[in-house]
Amino acid sequence: MTFEDTDFRLEILDLENPYDVKLVSHFLQQLGFDFDQNDVECTIILYTLKGEIIGSGSHKGKILKYVAVAPQYRDSTAFALIVTQLTEKLIRKYKHTFVFTRPSSSVYFRCLGFTEIAVAEPLFCVLEYGFDSILNFQDYLRSLKHETKTERIASIVVNCNPFTTGHKFLIEKAASENELVYLFVVEEDRSAFPFAVRWELIQKGISHLPNVVMVKGGEYIVSGTIFPAYFLKNESVSQIMEKQAELDVNVFANYIVPVLNIKRRYIGTENYCKTTEAYNQAMHRILPSHGLEVVEVLRKTSSVKNGSEPNYISASKVREAIRNDSLDKILEFLPDSTKNFLLSDESLEIRNKIKSSSERH
Repeated sequence: MTFEDTDFRLEILDLENPYDVKLVSHFLQQLGFDFDQNDVECTIILYTLKGEIIGSGSHKGKILKYVAVAPQYRDSTAFALIVTQLTEKLIRKYKHTFVFTRPSSSVYFRCLGFTEIAVAEPLFCVLEYGFDSILNFQDYLRSLKHETKTERIASIVVNCNPFTTGHKFLIEKAASENELVYLFVVEEDRSAFPFAVRWELIQKGISHLPNVVMVKGGEYIVSGTIFPAYFLKNESVSQIMEKQAELDVNVFANYIVPVLNIKRRYIGTENYCKTTEAYNQAMHRILPSHGLEVVEVLRKTSSVKNGSEPNYISASKVREAIRNDSLDKILEFLPDSTKNFLLSDESLEIRNKIKSSSERH
């Protein structure tokens, strides 16, 4: 499909055509983007009327990606044409869209009506546009807010893929040390255990803790919306992890903490996942300046030992046991809600999915 104005021509790329993919990849490579055709649903290319490629833009779901214009055309209408074409499409479907760019480029999106949410200098800036916004998420948080007699208000963010005795231990500890705990559950369905299942297993597992309020993480708590690593070509993996963690922690500190009057954030020590470790470091670095105490709790171990090394409880070990048909060896890792689920036919589809996948999450 082609759209024209008096100066440029927009064309939808055929992502199944190797020539088209090579064309946009080469163009974006020159501008510092590493294009991944498997990480987009739709890509458009902007040409001059003479057939010279001067711009490109893509999206996956409601997230704009790989929006770029050749330097000599950045003062023209080229950028606005690409963003407007993609945004109008996404607003019709989702009523809401996000974009990531470098902080130095955010002004171009702000000029088109996007609102800046958070920045992690010098790599990331996330902006949004549409009928929904982070203000709606804040309204949801207010609907869950509980009044307290003290300021001993804590928070925990969990994925629980699946819910383990390690998660339960951390939540119980926070509940025993605070008047109120807000437990944020990552809502995005990118894990082996779907959100609805994770929510139910946690809910059943902490039903004895009346001072814990479960909160859906939405699009602003450790979601794909706040994971923009896809468009960085020349940065180290460690720097990308550090800055995307910083972005997420800044959103938490600036938009969530003030609404719920949170004073503490509990985290577990991280022995396995580099991304989670980067998050822990970002929290220690950023949250105290916002009046939050970061309470890092030593990861719970099983009573079973592997030689002289502590057998730390982790959800990844549970998934590995499922993959290897050895659940019986890690039952001590599982609270009753998870154990009963995994030993029932209700979990068969999830277990089969894990067995057929080599992905960590």
